[in-house]
Amino acid sequence: MNIPKDLHYTEEHEWIGVEGDTVKVGITDYAQEELGDIVFIELPESGSETNRMEPFGSIEAVKAVSDLFAPVSGTVVEVNSALEDKPELINQDPYGDGWMIKIKLSDKSELDSLLSAEQYKDKIS
Repeated sequence: MNIPKDLHYTEEHEWIGVEGDTVKVGITDYAQEELGDIVFIELPESGSETNRMEPFGSIEAVKAVSDLFAPVSGTVVEVNSALEDKPELINQDPYGDGWMIKIKLSDKSELDSLLSAEQYKDKIS
């Protein structure tokens, strides 16, 4: 199970990479493995607002449909449009080409409530 140490995590299995006042968001290797083959993803449009721990989209796999939860509040500044045609990128490379959205933070202190790689590993073990 791949859990990069330089990322932050949520209880709902999203990962967060901090890039200044913007974060890149995706789902963890564990989550994509549990979901199985991902066939569709619904993401917000650039410019839309996210609220911490509220759904920002959904992901559909052969096994189930699940909500995606925003790890932080802010404004969506970029959406990974490659996932529209190739949602399987999430299965193939969840921390790379399978990223979902980038959010410009409205409250950087929200990052303090996220899990470290070690805490996330303990949660899923």
